[in-house]
Amino acid sequence: MPQLDKAATQLEDWAKSNKTKPDHLTINSGIAPPFIDSSLTVGRYGPIVLTDHFLTETLQHFNRERAPERVVHAKGAGAFGYFQVTHDITKLSVAKVFESIGKKTPVVVRFSQVASDLGSPDTVRDPRGFAIKFYTEEGNWDLVGNNTPIFFMRDPILFPMFIHSQKRNPQTNMRDWNMFWDYLSSFSRPESVHQVMFLFSDRGIPDGHRHMHGYSSHTFSLIGPNRKLTWVKFVWKTDGGIKNLDPEKATQIAGVDPDYAVRDLFDSIEDAKKNGNYPSWTFYIQTMTPEEAKQQKFNPFDITKVWPHSKFPLQPVGKLVLNRNPANYFSDIEQLALNPSNMVPGVGASPDRLLQGRLFAYRDTQYYRIGPNYEQLPVNRPMNRVANFERDGQCVIQNQGSAPNYHPNSFGGPDAQINIKEKTVPPQEVNGSIDYYDLGDEDNFSQPRHFWTKVLDAGARTRMVDNLVATIKLVSEDSVRQRAIDVFSNVEKKSKQLKSSKCKLSNNDASKRLIRHVFWTKMETTFKDCRNKGRVYNCSLFEANRFMKDDGCIHYLVGNINVNIMSDNCDVANT
Repeated sequence: MPQLDKAATQLEDWAKSNKTKPDHLTINSGIAPPFIDSSLTVGRYGPIVLTDHFLTETLQHFNRERAPERVVHAKGAGAFGYFQVTHDITKLSVAKVFESIGKKTPVVVRFSQVASDLGSPDTVRDPRGFAIKFYTEEGNWDLVGNNTPIFFMRDPILFPMFIHSQKRNPQTNMRDWNMFWDYLSSFSRPESVHQVMFLFSDRGIPDGHRHMHGYSSHTFSLIGPNRKLTWVKFVWKTDGGIKNLDPEKATQIAGVDPDYAVRDLFDSIEDAKKNGNYPSWTFYIQTMTPEEAKQQKFNPFDITKVWPHSKFPLQPVGKLVLNRNPANYFSDIEQLALNPSNMVPGVGASPDRLLQGRLFAYRDTQYYRIGPNYEQLPVNRPMNRVANFERDGQCVIQNQGSAPNYHPNSFGGPDAQINIKEKTVPPQEVNGSIDYYDLGDEDNFSQPRHFWTKVLDAGARTRMVDNLVATIKLVSEDSVRQRAIDVFSNVEKKSKQLKSSKCKLSNNDASKRLIRHVFWTKMETTFKDCRNKGRVYNCSLFEANRFMKDDGCIHYLVGNINVNIMSDNCDVANT
């Protein structure tokens, strides 16, 4: 018999560890029902009677078992563990979570996929969420990030538009590559290029949640002694090493084991109970002073850009270890509610536009999804005592007894803590006229160009282009497909050569007509094996002018050679 993983044997393991006798069945009021295997009926074959309260409660509760699916980050996995400080940053932050080397803080982590549905396979190409709730003595700190250091847009007004384009077509209810690329290739929103290149690189499909880094993506602030402000980015680097899946293997796994990443995380934690090799990450920060921020040529609060490590190196802070699986997925992970506005004293926000939108949106979506008292659920409840003037609402658990519910009051209601203000972001001078300022044209290509030329090696560049082609060729609208190709020409305008890969031209017959996908690059590649009447040309395309002929085919004029790139081999003709 093949050896089963720990996820497959969970029920057996529970039965072995549960030494008590089975509980007696009750309904939710604690009353024992008279029978469990059939409904109450009039005679053996007669109708069911409405007085069968066990049946009606069972069906009513079943109808309400599901909470609304998260509008984004629906599919996910999670685990509990701890964060331990390894390096002193008390000069940068007065947050108690960092107050001493060796200090441990309990955490819960949720990994997820951004645009995918709740039932999606774990191996689709999609950014991954990397969100952590720290249970500190000063309250819950929620650091809600991704596995990418950047994102698709700067302004929160665009987020719903972007998500609509990545999800399902409103008529067909299927993923639609026209929608996907129509948004991402828009010349009015080229800020997406950096994240798109990261997404279609090797890291676009991580090999499970254990083998990817995590990033705050946004710029936050640390508040040190005397209310000293430092801008900061948070980074989690996996101790297990980066591992990715190639698209072919990812597709295979999706059909065989769609919960691949969920299973891998669960099994690795269970196995580590024997070998001690728990999933772990090293926690780093990048810091920038307010003075340095003013001197940068780019906006340090722009989430579509990274802070260069050469100028702002990673500084180690601590270790994240996951050592406990959820006892019940729904109560521990599905009801887990994270909110980036949950920032403890010593940690603050920044002028990042998208972050400011998220500071509102996340709490609001939890109110809708779980209810106004979601933070009273065990997984969301802080360690310290909650005392305020909020009362009532659906499913209240702790309503603060008979204490006054208004302020000011003369009867011993809660007061503000002294000196907490000194641990918050200091006063900042802001000048300007209230207006709509579109930041869509703020240097969208310098960092993508660096990513292409300096971060990716030749093999990684080739694979990224192939990954892009695999979806662009599925676009049926000619103008959208062409934009999806052309938008990348801005990444390296002075390229000497063209990188080509086969890409289906979806015109009247998408399955029969082919073009060569073009990506402008410095990469040393050529069109080879170009044939015309038995003669072979080595077509080194240092410069090419693209034009369309009456035959509907795309051609490239290279010197005196007209390269028709509609066919498998580059048909050429002297012109």
